[in-house]
Amino acid sequence: MTGSTEHSTTSAACCDAGTDPAPAAPRLWTVDEHLADVLAAVGPLPAIELRLLDARGCRLEEDVVADGDLPPFDNSSMDGYAVRTADTEGATDTYPSVLSVVGDIAAGAGELPKVGPGQAARIMTGAPLPPGARAVAPVEWTDGGTGTGVAAAAMTAPVPDEEVRVLRPVAEGAHIRRRGSDVAAGSKVLEAGTRLGPTQLGLLAAIGRAAVKVRPRPRVVVLSTGSELVQPGEPVGPGQIADSNSFTLAAAAQEAGAIAFRVGAVPDDADRLRAVLEEQLGRADLIVTSGGVSVGAYDVVKEVLEAHGGVDFRKLRMQPGKPQGFGRIGGADGVPLLALPGNPVSAYISFELFVRPVIRTMLGAADVHRPVVRALCPVALRSPAGRRQFLRGRYSAADGTVEPVGGAGSHLVGALARADCLITVPEDVTELPAGSAVDVVLLDS
Repeated sequence: MTGSTEHSTTSAACCDAGTDPAPAAPRLWTVDEHLADVLAAVGPLPAIELRLLDARGCRLEEDVVADGDLPPFDNSSMDGYAVRTADTEGATDTYPSVLSVVGDIAAGAGELPKVGPGQAARIMTGAPLPPGARAVAPVEWTDGGTGTGVAAAAMTAPVPDEEVRVLRPVAEGAHIRRRGSDVAAGSKVLEAGTRLGPTQLGLLAAIGRAAVKVRPRPRVVVLSTGSELVQPGEPVGPGQIADSNSFTLAAAAQEAGAIAFRVGAVPDDADRLRAVLEEQLGRADLIVTSGGVSVGAYDVVKEVLEAHGGVDFRKLRMQPGKPQGFGRIGGADGVPLLALPGNPVSAYISFELFVRPVIRTMLGAADVHRPVVRALCPVALRSPAGRRQFLRGRYSAADGTVEPVGGAGSHLVGALARADCLITVPEDVTELPAGSAVDVVLLDS
């Protein structure tokens, strides 16, 4: 595994005879080292072809070029009458142009009547423009075929030998959607890397594409561990708490662009956890666990995955979120797994720092990381030496300031829900006076 923890060794010549060397202290990783190690081990998912609705939220792997024009033919943008402009010159309410109606054209019509001098064809919105016509007179500019000479709000039903009175001149090309005016044949309509949302999918359908080649959305399996966890809505007994992590992390994975599968809380039982992980391998591009990564007697995630091999557990120079695990299960080419701490704030911040960039990388996104801005903090901050601290905060873009929300505790989900950013205090800083400039990771961007 790239960047796996190494332990230094001491040669026998440097030790007293018969004395075992003291074990080296575990390496403390920086946030940047851990993130680089994680991202070096993942990449964009292989491109596949998906039907349009299945491709929602995915990114195009290739440019899309239109095979034909859009619209594919000249058509009316109004309900009205297809006319020759010369026949409407000088038309007024008092002296209307009286035209013979030679036919009706609905949207989807195949055979079209020809419009000659002194003639008009009733036409509906979206219907093809008939030969001979040069413009469309909206029905509001006519008497609608009533013979009253009064502008109509709607057209009457067809009648034999119908005439229509046009009450004002109609300009050349008026109320016509020209062929290719939206998209011309051979033009590039979407670029590789475009994220496919509703409007992009609508465009693809409009130009006749039924499927596209995309980077698929990664399938992320999220599970919490801990015998103390119960599902929301169930009775909470002594020593129990509701499982919030799996909901937070599954929602965060969806927000990052993944397809998330939330697995219910797994008790602190090594055999059960092992079975659940094996069950999920078939549908996962990424597995995210929370809890069980420290040094407690019941930290079964670490126990199972260390025995399984392929996953490194390490301590980071950060607060909260010091214990982290990363690797693959199911073999060297198996599924990437990130093991996060169990405290809710630690789990969420770890997701933002490490899991979200993995998901964005798998998507082939250019914007892998959250945006970071500089802001002034009006209150003094303290931070432990040697740790990069991530405080929850509220950012004001209007005045470029940020204020902490709640305390530093990793269990404060109420404060976390009010935060829209993370305030970063570097490892080598223990105190910042009020008014200091800090880096702010924006969570709502």
